Amino acid sequence: MPADCPTSIARVIRIPPQHGGWLEVICGPMFSGKSEEMIRRLRRAEIAGQRVVIFKPRIDERYDASDIVSHAGIRMRAVPVSSVGELTARTHGFDVVGIDEVQFFEPSIVGAALELADRGARVIAAGLDRDFRRLPFGPMPELLAHAEFVDKLQAVCHRCGGPATTTQRLVDGRPAPYSGETVLVGAAEQYEARCRGCHEPGADAALAAA
Repeated sequence: MPADCPTSIARVIRIPPQHGGWLEVICGPMFSGKSEEMIRRLRRAEIAGQRVVIFKPRIDERYDASDIVSHAGIRMRAVPVSSVGELTARTHGFDVVGIDEVQFFEPSIVGAALELADRGARVIAAGLDRDFRRLPFGPMPELLAHAEFVDKLQAVCHRCGGPATTTQRLVDGRPAPYSGETVLVGAAEQYEARCRGCHEPGADAALAAA
């Protein structure tokens, strides 16, 4: 190794802006702890005396109609909304705005999140970065591109126990066909976290790619 070559890689410097707002995105497959991490950050903001609100899409009623509930059972009171317009109308007066399951919102959520950040809010968005076909999910790619901070979490593969980065949808215990609906809210009975090697494409994957 050359003498001038560093022997270790320095830790990444992560300093939040001192003025104004910013956008944070927490992403990863199902069962990776995205909602739990969002709740942790929002609780710390509450302890710091900041005004906090968290929104969830109204279609997500897996565990509770109003609370954000992680797969581990950790919960926080949320505001269910049916549209981006309803979300933005209810953000006034808050320092920190959380948006859970952001992949379910319409594309205009990107502009709404950026506008909130421009107005000085800290925006924390959490959601799936890829769908069950392993394709970018809804507005997530653009949110990731605009975010000041991005955290991609890993789950545990249901098959081999390794680090999982994909979400496997199952129908009657078999990989779901790729022709199915992209948005299908479910939990353990319909989805598993899988690593790249254990992820199984749907039987019609070749046709879907054609």
